[in-house]
Amino acid sequence: MNLNYIKIAKNVLQTNMGLKAGEKLVIITDTEMCQSSDIFFTAAAFFDVDPLILTMNPRQYRGQEPPEIVSVAMKEADVALLLTNMSLSHTYARLNATKSGTRIASMGCVSPDMFIHGLNENYYKVKRRADIVSEILSEGKNVQVKSERGTDLIFSIEGRETPYPDNGIYDKPGLWGNLPAGEAFIAPLEDSLNGKLVADITISPLGRLYENVILNLKDGKIQEIIGGKQADELIEFLNEIDDENAYIIAELGIGMNSKTKICGKMIEDEKKLGTLHFGFGMNIDFGGKNESKTHYDVLISRPTLLIDDKIIIENGKYKIEL
Repeated sequence: MNLNYIKIAKNVLQTNMGLKAGEKLVIITDTEMCQSSDIFFTAAAFFDVDPLILTMNPRQYRGQEPPEIVSVAMKEADVALLLTNMSLSHTYARLNATKSGTRIASMGCVSPDMFIHGLNENYYKVKRRADIVSEILSEGKNVQVKSERGTDLIFSIEGRETPYPDNGIYDKPGLWGNLPAGEAFIAPLEDSLNGKLVADITISPLGRLYENVILNLKDGKIQEIIGGKQADELIEFLNEIDDENAYIIAELGIGMNSKTKICGKMIEDEKKLGTLHFGFGMNIDFGGKNESKTHYDVLISRPTLLIDDKIIIENGKYKIEL
């Protein structure tokens, strides 16, 4: 096993999760993610803890609930690492565990090669960036997003507050987020978003895009999906989910991590500094009102972001001091 991976995993447990002697550490994984979960299990030997690994069958889509025994273990743990192929972030299992005080790192689809990129960032710098942008979001009302590829959206975030930023530091009871981390995010008013969204980097059910996928939206809901083969794949995914609420806007997310590499896996791609993504489906777990079977994300490059007519990002470059 790569010793550098173990060193990084040890730092995650110590710095990001604040793991202490005697705490209950549970590692939730599936049969497709055992290589990554084994790295963390090995790293846990450096702490005075008795870690538990629970291996389940892979979920079919992001946001699908795990077996009940997994939900119970998450809720009873002090620290839970969710190393699964499909993210468990937007599930009631994660939400209930957070409410019970469990500190959680959700690492959907994190492969060992990602340890040396996004997981190896200076998370105190990420925290500073995320805190600054989260405050702007919490105080904001009207949002406009454009891109050179044709994205042109307007929507409202008035009255919505950002949850604890996804900054990678989950060392207090009830804190949770992704690893790799680095995101400020908020739930837009679900019926307020109108315009065109042109995805050109990654879509979470599909992976890396090799062609643009265009989403036309009205009153916060996808009305039309246009493009080639990958657009058809997204339509097929939504047909299989069979949930009208999966078409509804859930999230505006803003990348904060300078070490991430675009790899086709949303857990890392969406954290890249200077990108924006929009989530659809489930958002009641972070301040929204839409309940859905799933949550998936759509990532765009070189965005321009205005909040209450103030330019925050222009063509992928921050115009505020971070």
